[in-house]
Amino acid sequence: MPRQYVSFKFFKVRPDWRLLDAAAARKGREEALQTLQKFSKKLILLSYSTAGTRADCDLMLWMVSYRLEDFEELVSELARTGFGKYLDISTSYLSMTKRSNYIDKLDPSHSESRTKIIPGKHKYIFVYPFWKTRDWYLMPWEKRQEIMDEHIRIGSKYISVKLNTTYSFGLDDQEFVVAFETDSPSDFLDLVMELRESQGSKYTLRDTPIFTCVQKTFSELLAQF
Repeated sequence: MPRQYVSFKFFKVRPDWRLLDAAAARKGREEALQTLQKFSKKLILLSYSTAGTRADCDLMLWMVSYRLEDFEELVSELARTGFGKYLDISTSYLSMTKRSNYIDKLDPSHSESRTKIIPGKHKYIFVYPFWKTRDWYLMPWEKRQEIMDEHIRIGSKYISVKLNTTYSFGLDDQEFVVAFETDSPSDFLDLVMELRESQGSKYTLRDTPIFTCVQKTFSELLAQF
């Protein structure tokens, strides 16, 4: 089964955007909207606000495609719009879908489904890069599977939280990008707290920064700025 490319692009709106006159700002938003609508017909494209949750970025675009070049073309065309000229990319993650190396004994079909992402069904998403320690990879597979069994059991208790794990080995700086979708941020908080007490937590090298994002339509997002 073909694998998907996945990109999370975080943008900061420059302060001088807010100094534009109303007509120029309106035209810039319209150009950006047309670009986003155009590319949403070519790939999966979702938009999120981070304006009230992060200091280093204001919005995020989640892109999923079978063509890596789609990301390049979208970002280049967006940058040429009246709004895009005032955007700086503050953080960018690139990854791919892949079948899990571990068996989900509670839901054997889950590992197969990881080759195709169907996102956007929940209001909130929590995105962060992830690295494991080298000791993790040097353990026998059977021991890693045992630790992952506990991880999977904990995750299965929080049915309101959907996990999207994608792989970045050789494509980007991090090893994984994890994106948790939910309509209940409190459930996600409780899930993360419980995972901290699991055996697998000992083998986490780094899992920051964490971005809390609120899904918006293209029009809703652009209207914020």
